[in-house]
Amino acid sequence: MALNRLSEVLWHERNLLELLLFKLEEEQLLLTSGRSRWLAHATREVETVLAQIRDAELGRAVEVATVSAELGLPEGASLSALAEAAPEPWSDLLRAHREAFASLTTQISQLADGNRELLAMSHRATQETLASLHDVHTYDGSGQSAAAEPAARLVDRTF
Repeated sequence: MALNRLSEVLWHERNLLELLLFKLEEEQLLLTSGRSRWLAHATREVETVLAQIRDAELGRAVEVATVSAELGLPEGASLSALAEAAPEPWSDLLRAHREAFASLTTQISQLADGNRELLAMSHRATQETLASLHDVHTYDGSGQSAAAEPAARLVDRTF
């Protein structure tokens, strides 16, 4: 019975990780398209899913403690250790969950790193553009306002 509850919790957590991956891809599409209007909403959705994952992790910890006790393992045993100690078909199912978690975690990490890089590039480009648009006005000898001579501008076309 405890293995069944653990499996349900793991399926729920896998679904949340897949949803997080989807939300990160949405965020990346917004970043790469230059359409930042909905970026705050996308980021908020990512944060909401992350909160749900944290809650699911607490539920998993409770179920892992119960299953660990039933299988005679120390509290907080890894999913791999649970799979080794569990009877069939649970051992195969727990291994499949572990592999899926590893794969999803790698994909999420890569996508999140890419999004952070895109955000940093966008921020730098915005700051550089704003700095280049800021005309400094000075006064000439007669007290009249005079714009500073235009400076050379470097445009990064790789972005």
